[in-house]
Amino acid sequence: MARSRDPKQLVDEAVGGDRAAVARLLSLVERGGQPARDVGALTYPRGGGTYTVGITGAPGAGKSTLTNRLIEAVRADGTEVGVLAIDPSSPFTGGAILGDRVRMQDHALDAGVYIRSMATRGHLGGLSLATPQAIRVLDAAGFPWVLIETVGVGQVEVEIAGAADTTLVVVNPGWGDAVQANKAGLLEIADVFVINKADRQGAEQTQRDLEDALGYATRERHRPAIVKTVAQSGEGVDELWAAIREHRALMESTGELETRRGRRIDDELREIVVRRLEQRADELCQGPGFAGLNADVLERKLDPYAAADKILEEL
Repeated sequence: MARSRDPKQLVDEAVGGDRAAVARLLSLVERGGQPARDVGALTYPRGGGTYTVGITGAPGAGKSTLTNRLIEAVRADGTEVGVLAIDPSSPFTGGAILGDRVRMQDHALDAGVYIRSMATRGHLGGLSLATPQAIRVLDAAGFPWVLIETVGVGQVEVEIAGAADTTLVVVNPGWGDAVQANKAGLLEIADVFVINKADRQGAEQTQRDLEDALGYATRERHRPAIVKTVAQSGEGVDELWAAIREHRALMESTGELETRRGRRIDDELREIVVRRLEQRADELCQGPGFAGLNADVLERKLDPYAAADKILEEL
């Protein structure tokens, strides 16, 4: 029997616990276009209960193993969890990227865990707009926690991880020299620093380096916690899970959670508007009037700004 492609029916099925419907909705979100907008319109009113945790850090820092351990911690509390692995460099999506990762093998048969790898396809705005829509799908499907793991620390990854309710930045011993180089991006988004592979030499020095660097951070925001873990063995993961919950409680008690989420919506709305204007501008620039304006500029009948104004008048 062929499965439905109707977004409304898929949303109803996903809310009812159908994981296959969740997968199809996420595929629609990634592909973009009107079906993705329909999914967003249908899932948004049904959400609001999910808390998101972003996990970022340099490749090789042990994020996947740490994510695996965090899934175990969430499940030990009897709570379901969704995981989005963000890979902007890959043209592929679905289970293939995560198939070889240990956490997929560990949790593949657990109905309380849903793991999805995401790469941009045709979505207007790419992953920066597809990711919040994907979170809304998992939110509507009833996942109270969503972990967002990124593959690296490029601009896209940092922006996505930094847009979570709580953001973890994973580093390794010996990372101290990189603190200065990275602090403009990572120190600003980190709510919790995780020194993973803390059984290696240099873990204490890395902690001191982070503490020194955080001394220069703005006093207006909560000072990030620093937790040492050995994800391979599970050491320190309970402390990390406690730090995440403590940060959530702090955010909720101070009203910062609502403030942060309000800023996220503001950023998302602005980006949607900008992307839509860019799309419309591209369409106009491919029309017959653009060639005439181009010729007028070349002949110095119009300056570039005046020509641009004429294009903008059509928006």
